[in-house]
Amino acid sequence: MSDAIKHECGIALLRLKKPLQYYHEKYGSALYGLNKLYLLMEKQHNRGQDGAGMASIKLEVPAGERYISRVRSVHSQPIKDLFARIYANFEEAREQDPGIFEQVSRMQRELPYMGELLLGHLRYGTHGKNTIEACHPFLRQNNWKTRNLVVAGNFNMTNVEELFNQLVALGQHPKEKADTVTVMEKIGHFLDEENEVLMAKYKAEGLDKLQIQERIAREIDIVRILKRASKHWDGGYAMAGLFGHGDAFVLRDPHGIRPAYFYENDEVVVVASERTAILTAFNVPLEQIAEVKPGHALLIRKDASVQMQQVLAPQKPAYCSFERIYFSRGNDLAIYNERKKLGELLVPQILASIGHDLRHSVFSYIPNTAESAFYGMVKGLEDYLNAYKAQQIAGNRQMDASEVVDLLNLRPRVEKAAIKDAKLRTFITDDSQRDELVAHVYDTTIGILNPGVDQLVVIDDSIVRGTTLKQSIITILGRLQPKKIVIVSSAPQIRYPDCYGIDMSRMGEFVAFRAAIALLEERGQWNQINDVYLLCKSQERLPAEKMLNHVKKIYEPFTEAEISAKIAQLVTPEGLNIPVEVLFQRIDNLHQATSHSGDWYFSGNYPTPGGVRVVNRAFINYIEKNNQRSY
Repeated sequence: MSDAIKHECGIALLRLKKPLQYYHEKYGSALYGLNKLYLLMEKQHNRGQDGAGMASIKLEVPAGERYISRVRSVHSQPIKDLFARIYANFEEAREQDPGIFEQVSRMQRELPYMGELLLGHLRYGTHGKNTIEACHPFLRQNNWKTRNLVVAGNFNMTNVEELFNQLVALGQHPKEKADTVTVMEKIGHFLDEENEVLMAKYKAEGLDKLQIQERIAREIDIVRILKRASKHWDGGYAMAGLFGHGDAFVLRDPHGIRPAYFYENDEVVVVASERTAILTAFNVPLEQIAEVKPGHALLIRKDASVQMQQVLAPQKPAYCSFERIYFSRGNDLAIYNERKKLGELLVPQILASIGHDLRHSVFSYIPNTAESAFYGMVKGLEDYLNAYKAQQIAGNRQMDASEVVDLLNLRPRVEKAAIKDAKLRTFITDDSQRDELVAHVYDTTIGILNPGVDQLVVIDDSIVRGTTLKQSIITILGRLQPKKIVIVSSAPQIRYPDCYGIDMSRMGEFVAFRAAIALLEERGQWNQINDVYLLCKSQERLPAEKMLNHVKKIYEPFTEAEISAKIAQLVTPEGLNIPVEVLFQRIDNLHQATSHSGDWYFSGNYPTPGGVRVVNRAFINYIEKNNQRSY
């Protein structure tokens, strides 16, 4: 998308089922697991800009030796930095003893990160500082292996305050009010309780302490821990955890908001946020990669057995369409086809906008993430032209050969209208000077259309804030001097904040919201704004389950076309004498194109009660000019 919106976090979990010696002999390296984890993380790099981290657990380590290792980075290239530091340990060991790489058992004993259980994380921050302390995985350490916990996830909780207070009521003293801390401490609390219950049980049976620890490691009930820990969670999550004794889990929220995929064979179990990462890293067919079911946990026990068990009752599916269509990697065939379909479904609106004049219209896309939707749009235009040509030829028997050739040569005029200058960086902080620099981020291909005659249609994958359109893209496209500029969004109008993991949390940043407010003000409907504010304030103390999304009333007086027209005014740069029109995908078309039904940022229909509380709080913050987060 042209607006700079950050992506979700990503997870990659890998369990090696065989001893490291096996991979050394079959694949030529005892670092097989680390190499695969690196590939899994790089193939999900679209998800992490702010940092990365990984942790490993060695399964059979004598007391007194380190078995959990962790490394994190907030470098500008965090994955590269992360693994450079990891592999530096091996290079140093090789320099000191060149033969160590042939002694796998010694490598595993002496060197860090040589575990059979690996967890990687790619971080982007919806809020907060981008510091090492904010990077996953998080550790909860203990001298008893079965009480050690490593957690990383792709998630946001809407009820952090409630979860924090529950921890305080348990007698804990959390170090901060962050959902990462509260989630880990929730799991950790019930992990401790599970250990204590089992310890008392086996002690009563007369087992000694070493025997008790062995039994706990074999029989600890992960599902019971997760059920108790997640009972009050409200949010979207794909949560991964490792226990010090070697068990692991991946838990997915009941609505399936956040994605999680897994693959298993006789050598590995692997989980990732995107299935194409698994496909690429392990070269397996897509049909062999399965989903972690909503409300379920994929359990990987120390003995390498795998099972999926229900933790929370699955709810109405609300798989995040924004994550799938606009942020996930496009080499997943299903996602690629869905993006193309979104472009194809826009064709009727586009034809109406240009008066069906394809001879004097040029089609392009910006940025590169809109390319797949562009292909779908072109296909739709071609289908329209084929039907038109057939109708003309069948209905007109008097056409001569030259007229037929002219008709057959009619096709969509496809051009590369703008090219991003990847070398240009907007490092200037002064606003006026920075805007001047931003206006030159894209270069245009001068001469691709007839000035003042041809219309220019440019498809974007989504329009959130509209700032990049106004500050650079429309100005740049205006240099081509088209008769008209049509900006087409393959996403519907983004009207409401996300609270489940995408960085879209402030109402005033949405150009659709600003357009609705502007229309209300122009038409003297100030009371509508104030009424919504009072309604939101009146339910602040209500339980989230009883709240209503009153912000919908801001949009009710207007049609989608009216809001789109106002958006076009808002994003048109001052002094531009070229008409600008902005078209948006319809929500029903979105549902037709994709299997993912989660659409709350477009419709305001939140899948959890906490989402309704967040949107009302976001509106209150907007009116009160409070820039704090709404969840």
